[in-house]
Amino acid sequence: MNNDFNRSEPALVVGLDAGGTRTRAVLATAADGRPLGEGAGGPGNALTVPLPELTDHLVEAVAQAVPEAARGRVVAVAGGFAGATGASADDLGHRNAQTALTVALRGLGIFAGPPHICSDIEAAFASAPGAPADGLALVAGTGAVAMRITDRHCTATVDGDGWLLGDDGSAFWIGRAAVRAALRMADGRGRGTALAGLVGRALGLPGEALPDGGRWAGGSRGGGSRQESPWYEDAGTAAVSALGAAGTSESSGVPAAPLVPAAAPWSRPGREAYRMHLLPVVMSEAPIRLARLAPLVVEAARDEDAVALAILDEAADQLTATVRALEPRSGERVVATGGLLGPDGPLTDLLSARLHPLGLTLDRVADGCLGAVALARLEHGRRS
Repeated sequence: MNNDFNRSEPALVVGLDAGGTRTRAVLATAADGRPLGEGAGGPGNALTVPLPELTDHLVEAVAQAVPEAARGRVVAVAGGFAGATGASADDLGHRNAQTALTVALRGLGIFAGPPHICSDIEAAFASAPGAPADGLALVAGTGAVAMRITDRHCTATVDGDGWLLGDDGSAFWIGRAAVRAALRMADGRGRGTALAGLVGRALGLPGEALPDGGRWAGGSRGGGSRQESPWYEDAGTAAVSALGAAGTSESSGVPAAPLVPAAAPWSRPGREAYRMHLLPVVMSEAPIRLARLAPLVVEAARDEDAVALAILDEAADQLTATVRALEPRSGERVVATGGLLGPDGPLTDLLSARLHPLGLTLDRVADGCLGAVALARLEHGRRS
């Protein structure tokens, strides 16, 4: 690739996607956006990462993407930052991103004029084919948020309110639901589910505290037989009624697995031990760490676990409500990104089926890098 960077080559642009976990930079040609190099650095949230660290992470990513010999040919830079917005230059995140990126570029010898700053979601929206200017953006990863984009800027936001107040349908939301389901199974309020064993193992609980020593594979979609779900009796209608339990999951219509714990093998002392070990582990970590448990729900759902299937159905319902709150028009562009909505994402098909009656389809993008490149090219065009 070194031959791509001789002095006869055309002008270049840089696009950055600076998220809460890492920062990515892409070097591309200004004429057609053809990628030439890329680099990565640490977290790039413009509100939560201290300015010196943010600057260092940007330097790391851009230095990897842009060889020293090519830095004089960079004519425009655009960055999509978590915690920032392109709608207002007075926004604190916008100012932090502008300051950190300007310092980083100068330190690398890149003098391409003021960088274009926007949110990581605005950049992700621009990553869709044709670099659209208007429509809806939906992110469903660790968190969840939807935005209306007008003339490339966010004009309305739904959710994205963080783990304490929102992020409904996100990986955090799904992971928390898994732990809640496990605890309710243990204390007798919830249905039998493989999630109790899966969550317990993932959180490092001792084998003797797990259901059946951690050997149970979970029930089937319809509640399963006694062999499939050994701690829950197949009948138990009177006890279910006494507990006020519904016979189906309201979110999915799936028949509910029985609620009555059998006497063996998961005894009351065993279930108490499970709770005693589980709660301190969960409470000792940052709440957002529950997002890492979301794949366990996907795993259990693949095995037709009724509780896991209901959780994923409800997550898709939540994301649908988030999109609907933006009052979408039939045929409007909906650009989606985040691990839950990728090509093999666990919520992609579920959400697509719910949006179809609204006349909406998902355009899925990996991240905001290509969108940031497109915005850098547009910025160069405005200056030319």
